[in-house]
Amino acid sequence: MCEIYASTPPQDYEQVNRSIRINGAVTSIRIERRFWHILDELAAEENVSTGKFISALHAEAYSMNGEISNFASLLRVVCTTYLANKHY
Repeated sequence: MCEIYASTPPQDYEQVNRSIRINGAVTSIRIERRFWHILDELAAEENVSTGKFISALHAEAYSMNGEISNFASLLRVVCTTYLANKHY
C-alpha cells in the first residue's frame, strides 16, 4: 500500500541548509532536499533565482499576514500547494 512512499530515496528527505538573503539579512533555511528542488522549479518558472523567489515570497506573506512564525513550514506548504495546483 505505501511502497511508493516508503521507497522514497533517503537523500530526498535529508534536510539541507541554504543561506538566503531576506530583506537584506542573510539567514539559513533548513528544509528537505525534495522541497528545495520544488522551490528551484518555482523560481525558474518565475525567471528569478531561488533566493529572490523566497525573498519575494517572504515579503508578500509578511505584508498579507504579519509576522511569520515558521517560515520553513510556510515554504513546505507553498511547495505542496504548487504541486496540488500543478495538476489543474
